[in-house]
Amino acid sequence: MTGVYSKIGLVIIGRNEGSRLEACLRSVATKCNEAVYVDSASTDQSVSIARTLQFHVVELDQNGALNAARARNAGFARLKQVVPGLVYVQFLDGDCELDAAWLGNAQLWLENHPKTVAVCGRRRECFAHQSIYNKLCDIEWDTPVGEALSFGGEAFIRAAAFARSGGYNETFPAGEEPDLCLRLRHTGGSIVRLPAEMSRHDAHILSFRTWWKRMVRGGYGAALVYAHWRNRSSGLDVPFRFMTRSAMIWTDGWLLGSAACLATGIYIGGLKGMLGAGLFSLSVWLIQTLRCSRKLWGKITAFDAFAYGIFTMLGKWPQRLGQTLLLRDISSGVRPRKIEYKT
Repeated sequence: MTGVYSKIGLVIIGRNEGSRLEACLRSVATKCNEAVYVDSASTDQSVSIARTLQFHVVELDQNGALNAARARNAGFARLKQVVPGLVYVQFLDGDCELDAAWLGNAQLWLENHPKTVAVCGRRRECFAHQSIYNKLCDIEWDTPVGEALSFGGEAFIRAAAFARSGGYNETFPAGEEPDLCLRLRHTGGSIVRLPAEMSRHDAHILSFRTWWKRMVRGGYGAALVYAHWRNRSSGLDVPFRFMTRSAMIWTDGWLLGSAACLATGIYIGGLKGMLGAGLFSLSVWLIQTLRCSRKLWGKITAFDAFAYGIFTMLGKWPQRLGQTLLLRDISSGVRPRKIEYKT
């Protein structure tokens, strides 16, 4: 591969991405000197597609965990072999297309800001109007510009800083990015989200069931990372601290509070008291829904903002289920599992 960014190498990971992977690879085929595709035991034509397009290919065996962390580490190791003087590495998921101007924007920023170790940009959903779930992903990825605590699956990182950090933690089936970002920041580096287009993503979440499984996966991974860091780092710096506690409060806590409220209502006013208590509990949930949507007022349509608030609150339940699955796995001595939500 012949590219224009000689100091940059790419690591693309995927599993059964099919046509999405081909679009991804073609979007980077002429952008850098070397790129590695890491395949996690795909059963489709992913490996053949990558080889046809002349990418270096790493095929992970199933003896170890098949997760994004392991795939990215394997890709970086291979990249170091084929690019001895590697300065920057761009990580990319196989269901994303890289923006044509991103690598130049990212490299320029890091060259002019030596204390920054990693940058990310705006990730957009290709088919945001295909389903409400895709739209939610697009909203979720529109995070504030400037210094950030973490990045997502796509990031442009100094290769030396990545190597010093030890790379991704392969014991995490999800939530590996905030964990890596915390270690990068602990070494004195900063992470910045640039006001620039970075990638276009094809979430392909077309059903409630798929969305639910994605949220279960998120809750599982978040709880695992939170448990790992809560006694190793301080306060607000612990990844997923708020998310993990919020899921517990708005499921277990809300149910217990509602039960106490209903019991009090029945004791005081019988059937009418129970009805009033039930409406009060529901109103608390709805008020929190409006609070979640309020930060988006004026930025997106009122319908999308309210939908975001509703699904944020509904999502607490599958997140809590993910936490429960993790506790069960830990108590049973089971290795953390990978929860797949896309077929």
